[in-house]
Amino acid sequence: MDKFRIEHDFLGEREIPSEVYYGIQTLRASENFRISDRKIPREMIRALALVKKAAALANNRAGELSEEFCDLVVRVSDEVAEGKFDSAFIVNPLQGGAGTASNMNVNEVIANRANELLGRPLGSYNPINPHEHVNLEQSTNDVFPTAVKIAAIWNLRELTAEVIKLQEDLQGKEKEFAGIKKIGRTQLQDAVPITLGAEFSAWAEAFSRDRWRLYHVEERLRVVNLGGTAIGTSINASKKFVSEVIKFLRDETGIGLARAENLVEATQNADVFCEVSGLLKPLAINLGKMANDIRLLSSGPNSGIGEIVLPAVQEGSTIMPGKINPVMCEMINQIVMKVIGNDVVITYAAESGQLELNAFIPVIMDTLLESLRILRNGIELFRTKCVLGIKANPKRCAQNLKESLGLLTVLSKKLGHQKTSEIYIKHISSGIPVSDLLLSEGLLSEEEISSDYF
Repeated sequence: MDKFRIEHDFLGEREIPSEVYYGIQTLRASENFRISDRKIPREMIRALALVKKAAALANNRAGELSEEFCDLVVRVSDEVAEGKFDSAFIVNPLQGGAGTASNMNVNEVIANRANELLGRPLGSYNPINPHEHVNLEQSTNDVFPTAVKIAAIWNLRELTAEVIKLQEDLQGKEKEFAGIKKIGRTQLQDAVPITLGAEFSAWAEAFSRDRWRLYHVEERLRVVNLGGTAIGTSINASKKFVSEVIKFLRDETGIGLARAENLVEATQNADVFCEVSGLLKPLAINLGKMANDIRLLSSGPNSGIGEIVLPAVQEGSTIMPGKINPVMCEMINQIVMKVIGNDVVITYAAESGQLELNAFIPVIMDTLLESLRILRNGIELFRTKCVLGIKANPKRCAQNLKESLGLLTVLSKKLGHQKTSEIYIKHISSGIPVSDLLLSEGLLSEEEISSDYF
């Protein structure tokens, strides 16, 4: 068997490895965009395959594609969606052409596999042609952004599920630590007493807002421009196809997709991706703030705050014996940095569209799906390897509370500002804990300190 086959396009001919399922246009694109070894994500391949399947079914319903050819495209699209041909998707995510390279990649793979099932050689594109049959009544400009939205919804749902689990686990810690009193801090200085459980409750409440933000933003992603072809005017697409393709795609994905009312606008603009990314940013910020708090509260363990103890998941130093670092918190912090940076990329890409099309959907796809994925995976790891294993240090909480100045604020109303100020001055000059000064001067009893204020 020959090692290569010859394929042609209007630019000329190329040798293609004889056994591969991609074709000449995919090969050219892989060479043109050889900037890294990264490929488009698995969920994007799956989404593209389901778009092709829905299009074949709609074309058959519209009388544009024979039953035999439709069955072949449907069968192969299912194989692609299941991951059987992932190795044939070789184009870098950062590709010119608004996603044309990836659209042709899937067209060529489906056509070659369909012809193979008919006993025809790879690269023959006869009788199934990637343009004439697999891409029938479609354009990259409606196929690719539709697939991005589908892939984003899948990831968004998985991320939302992880946020819910994190919220629930934090609420579990809230109950576990409800009776542990400690000093609260503002500007990293002693403030007033609080419970450790209350601090966990605040983090949980922040993620409650995030889960609802993510749940509601899916509605905007469900509106797609499939059927609009090149610029939203539905050129070369029959009315029957346009009316049917979304129905089939809805059935295949299980997502309540809807065709945009204004297909021209939906083809031009990418602001919905900015909206989704913009709502990932507050989630990231809440994660980062919590991670920062946990790092502070667990600092030490002997010379810092030390009010909580984190699970030891790995050694922390190559030189300092016994050192354990808050590595899961640091992982979250870095994910936060990445997500915020990705949001900037998506913002610029969405703004950079011109006239009837945004050519930068590929970088939006790449960065948005990455943000969704690393947030989902990061939260799962942080939740299971850190949050669930956090232990309180009640002795340290009590010690820090006793030695803090927070009690003076609590007592200022009862004792008056002047008296509490005098106690503060005595504490500063003598170093005696505030609680001991209050006891020695008979201003509070041991029972009052332990029950009412601490």
